[in-house]
Order: sequence, then C-alpha cells, then structure tokens
Amino acid sequence: MMFSEGTVTRTIFSGPFRPLPIKGHCKMEKISLEVETGENDEMKWVHDSSVDHKGRVPLRASTGSWKAALFIIGIEVSERLSYFGIATSLVLYLTKVMHEDLKTAVRNVNYWSGVTTLMPLFGGFIADAYLGRYSTVLASSIVYLIGLVLLTLSWFLPGLKPCDHSNMCTEPRRIHEVVFFLAIYLISIGTGGHKPSLESFGADQFDEDHDEERKQKMSFFNWWSCALCSGLIVGVTLIVYIQDNINWGVADIIFTGIMALSLLIFIIGRPFYRYRIPTGSPLTPMLQVLVAAISKRKLPYPSSPAQLYEVPKSHSNNRRFLCHTKKLKFLDKAAILVNDGNSAEKQSPWNLATVTKVEEMKLIINMIPIWVSTIPFGICVAQTSTFFIKQGATLNRKIGNGFEIPPASIFTVAAFGMILSVAIYDKILVPVLRRLTQNERGINILQRIGFGMLFSIITMIVAAIIEKKRLEAVKRDHLKGSLSMSVIWLAPQYLIIGFGDGFTLVGLQEYFYDQVPDSMRSLGIAFYLSVIGAANFLSSMLITIVDHITEKSGNSWFGMDLNSSRLDKFYWLLAAITTMNLFLFVFFARQYSYKNVQKVAVADCYEEKSDCEGVETKGSYEEVHHTR
Repeated sequence: MMFSEGTVTRTIFSGPFRPLPIKGHCKMEKISLEVETGENDEMKWVHDSSVDHKGRVPLRASTGSWKAALFIIGIEVSERLSYFGIATSLVLYLTKVMHEDLKTAVRNVNYWSGVTTLMPLFGGFIADAYLGRYSTVLASSIVYLIGLVLLTLSWFLPGLKPCDHSNMCTEPRRIHEVVFFLAIYLISIGTGGHKPSLESFGADQFDEDHDEERKQKMSFFNWWSCALCSGLIVGVTLIVYIQDNINWGVADIIFTGIMALSLLIFIIGRPFYRYRIPTGSPLTPMLQVLVAAISKRKLPYPSSPAQLYEVPKSHSNNRRFLCHTKKLKFLDKAAILVNDGNSAEKQSPWNLATVTKVEEMKLIINMIPIWVSTIPFGICVAQTSTFFIKQGATLNRKIGNGFEIPPASIFTVAAFGMILSVAIYDKILVPVLRRLTQNERGINILQRIGFGMLFSIITMIVAAIIEKKRLEAVKRDHLKGSLSMSVIWLAPQYLIIGFGDGFTLVGLQEYFYDQVPDSMRSLGIAFYLSVIGAANFLSSMLITIVDHITEKSGNSWFGMDLNSSRLDKFYWLLAAITTMNLFLFVFFARQYSYKNVQKVAVADCYEEKSDCEGVETKGSYEEVHHTR
C-alpha cells in the first residue's frame, strides 16, 4: 500500500517483507499509519540503525529487549565468576604458593588488575571500528577460555606444577611461574575484548526511541551489576572454599567448564540479538574535526549557529543528530562552510565537519575531567581485593562448629551491599525521585556517581578505625595476635563500599556508555573500566611513594606482614585524598553539559529548523524528545 502526504511517500508492506528505513523530507505533522495487522509500523520494527542476525531491520517482538539481554547476562555471570574467583584470591596465591612478600604480591595484583581493566580500551576500539561487538565477544571469550585451560594445566601437568613432588616447597618452579603469569595475562587480554563489548552489546538490545525499552535500558545497568555480583558471590564463596580446602586446580576446572558452557549458550542466543554494524575508526572523525578547526582558525565565527553545516536529515540513515552547544567554540569553525565553488558534499571531511561530529569531539573533551576525578574512588575500591583480603586472613574466621570462612569470601558482603543498593535505587528511589524532580532518571547520572563517592570516604574511615583496633589486639597478645578478633569486624567496610559501588560504579557504566558518541559505545564501557585500571596502577604507585617516604622516617607503613605495617594510616590518607577529590568532582559535575540528542522517531516528520532551540542542558540530564 502506498500513502502520500505533502512531500512524503511511504510504503507499508502487509506481507512478510520488512520495511526499509524511511528516507525523505517531511513537514510538521506526525504520520500515524496502521498496517493490516493493526500494529503501528514504528512499534513493530526497530529503526535505530541496528540489524538482526540476517542483516535485516529487526522485528521488535522477536529480537532485543530482555529476551536477548538474558543470554548476554548469562555469559557475564560466568566471566565474573572466573574473574573474581581469581582476582580475590590472587594475593593469597602469590604469597602462599609463589611465596612472595606482601608488598611484591600486592604490587603484582595491582599490575594484573590494571592491565585487565586498561586492555578494554584496545578491545573496545576493535569492536566499535572493525569487528563489531558480537564478534569481539566471541573472539575474546575464546582467548579467555584458552587462558583458563592453561591455568588448569599449570596445576595438574607434572611438568608445569608449582613443585616437583609436593606443594609444600618454599619456592615454586620457574616454569610454573611463567605459565601461571602467561595464563592470567591471557585472561586479561580476553577480558579486554569481552568486558566492554559484552556490556555495550547488552545495552544495544534496547531501543532508545521506544518509551518502554528506554526505561528498561535505564534499569539494564542496575540489573547487569546485580548479575555481576551474583557471579562474584559464587566466585568468592564456593570457588574460594574449594581453593582453600581442596586445591586451586579443581577451582580452575570449574572456571573452565562454566565458561565453555556459557559461551555455547551465548552462541545459541544469536537469532535474538540486535547488531550494530561497525562504522570504522571512531577516532578518525575526531581528528578530522581538529584538523578542520585548526585550518579555519582565522575565519570569523558565524553570526548564528544555524549557519554551521549539518547533513540534511533526509540523508541521515537513521543516525542521531546532536544539538549545538556553546562550549569549546573554537571547534565550531570546523563546521563553517566556505564557499569555494564546491558543494558541501564534495568537500573533504578533513576540511568540513558536521555540527554532530564537532559536538562528538566536545563530548570526549568534556568527559576527561570527570574521568580523572573518579580515579581516587577506584583507588579505594582497589584495596578491597588486596589489603582487605590480607586483613581477613589474619582474623578469626571460624563460625559455628569449626567452619572456617576463606579470607576472600568476606568479599560477598560487598556484593550483597551492591545488590541491596541497586535494588533500593531502582525500585524505591527512582520512582519517588521521578515524581519529585520530573526527571526520567530520578536524579542525573553525575549526582548518582557523586553520592556513591561519599561511601568510599566513609569506607576508608571505618577501615582505618578497625585496622587500628586489630593492631592494638596484636600488641596486647603477641602469641594470639588478631585471632582474638572475628573476621565479621571487616563486614562494615565491605558493606559500605558495596553501597558505594551500587551508586558510583553502576553510574559510571551508564555515564560512559550514554555520553560517548553512538559509534564509540564499546569504547565508552572501556573508559569506565580504565578508571579502575588507572586506579590500580596509581594505587601501586602510591604504595611505593608512601613506603619510600615513611621508610626514611624509620617506620615504614608497609612491612613484611600486616602486623608490622600501619595500614590504618594509609587508609586515613586515602580518606583525605578522596574527600578533597569529591569537592573537585562536584565542581566539574556542575560545569558539565550532558549529551543533547535530537530525539526524533523515524515515523516523525522533520522540520528544517533546529530541534534544539531553547534547551538548557547544564547541570541536568536532558534529551530533546519531540513528537510533532
């Protein structure tokens, strides 16, 4: 059937054929046409530039949303189970099996964690530019699986085992060290492609131009983090118990088997996914904007932003436009159309950029201060898998009739804290705040992140007080030491940091996915992970600097073991650094302008004039959502 109104011509198929994305120019009124089944075409098909597994426009009823996201969350649970099962016990493995001293072990854990959380920058770039998110997840999961297989072999193969005859040796064999570190760094490489691509691929299953799916997407990051915590809880309870009471190799077999099974399930879900086609390097357009702005730096600024160049909406291919902002105006010159006899379409992208490309460049520049000011929070989080774990190993871990909690299992308290805070936020706070603020999110993303930072300060203060109490117990009784204290004393600091994670870490995931250009969303998740990665490296650097300074005074804060260290003073230092940083973060957050998208549904008619007039974005989360 053919329908025509004004300059618009549209074809609706009543058979099994799928409609192509609509192109053309239209006037002010929204066209509302019903297909023979009675369903609105806009509701039936997904017009957000995604395709199904056969490269067609996706059918909303059979693709995407939670039915696809659950397959993706499944492999995330498996990967996080393996990761946290290794990460939370790594410092114990290095000290017990590798016989490294505490400083060296903590440094090695921080280096591995740093590489693991910085590698996603490379993996996210490959996914966005070349392979696509699904293919990147598939390839990186295979690398991850190879690392787990190698880790298992390093424990069981006679030629690779830590010791020749007994695990009671005082120094591991060199070949075991080499294979062990090769295995865990292969896991780092696998995580580098897996983590940013998988999370952004999961978020891609929700259409932002569909009211119901947009709200589901806001909850996706919350429940994604709950799934992550579920994997964490199993990893640091059942798996860590097996590591402590049976051996590390059996745990490695479990990691390998579960990862292989979840990879198979992920592949089975292929028909249900929505895919984004990679569009080439997302960094090239930004470099083009910079080159064009520099080459036209001497041109006068146009009297109105409306004079800046933008691709006609009729040629948009369903891509979203960004509204012009007044910040970083020197970049706007890249969008000035110079009348040199060539039409805009014929000019080189190195000489002429669109307003949307200029605004994408501004987005990345504006995110840098936010990225930097969240690193101290990551340094606090880094302590939970190093010093907090070692503290737990020195305390009385017996409960009931002699059952002994593995040191790393206390980490479950943080996971429960995160699940609890996410559930309270999503089910209680957001509905209430929506009514109070008239904001679809309840509060904006940066407010959520900043609120979580308060918990990190409280965590460090509580940790310092408890560590001081532990050291006093050691002084009172040199023989029994801190065994007079229960490991439950560590529960408050873990619970509080878990609450902080539910606000800050989930907020950072959403912030970096949502605020980057649409073509960089895997990289956006990688930026979030790089906060934790940079924090791990800076934590190691801070330990080295503090150790060097305090050693000169004759009493280093980091001795050969915890009882000869002064971690309480280190925690007070982190509390002071995080407090000062929070003021800096608030300053940057108040200056930040959120991504301002011209939200016009495919079935809507377009006007020539800007869809951004009169929209103020500073200090609040706004998206222009027009229905004409």
